[in-house]
Amino acid sequence: MIKKLTTLAVAGVISLGMAVPAFAHEVNNGDTMSKIASSHSMTLKELAELNPAVQNLNLIFIGQTIITSKNENKSNRHTSVKVNKGIKTTSNTGSEVDLLARLIRAEAQGESYSGKVAVGEVVINRVNSSQFPDSIRSVIYQSGQFSPISNGSINVPADSESLKAAHEALNAGSNVGDALYFYNPRTANNHWLDSKQTKAVIGNHKFK
Repeated sequence: MIKKLTTLAVAGVISLGMAVPAFAHEVNNGDTMSKIASSHSMTLKELAELNPAVQNLNLIFIGQTIITSKNENKSNRHTSVKVNKGIKTTSNTGSEVDLLARLIRAEAQGESYSGKVAVGEVVINRVNSSQFPDSIRSVIYQSGQFSPISNGSINVPADSESLKAAHEALNAGSNVGDALYFYNPRTANNHWLDSKQTKAVIGNHKFK
């Protein structure tokens, strides 16, 4: 079954200005997950459940957005815009868009803007493919797929260009066709990927 993406237009979390909405907290110097939970009258467990992207509760970064209310999903569930990809509908919360932007920053730091968009498009292509999970979060956290998950760089806040690239990957036509993989042949050898058709070469990455 082919899948189609829609993305929630969540004010603040997905805006280029990075304003933090009422249901979230921007990490400041000295903040910990326990301190944030306490300041929002929650238990640490409740806060962790709202933020599955934070796999290490002792590792958060200044500027990172921490969701502090379930209202993010409830109030915005039906506020969506259609995205120009596929045929089946699934919805993405603002936190998933932020997660995509953080992956783009981690994987394509130093690449051109089009190279950043292309990395995002690979994630979207996977969501649209029957070979992979059907949400941005599940694709990114699929075991053994993206090194920023294992090395922790996924937790570093996205810059504005990566956030913009995430939006373009969700809403624009693809620059990499139906590519499901990318790698830098200068730093990684993969005979299996080498055998697959190259759909595009953008910057240091080959898209397969």
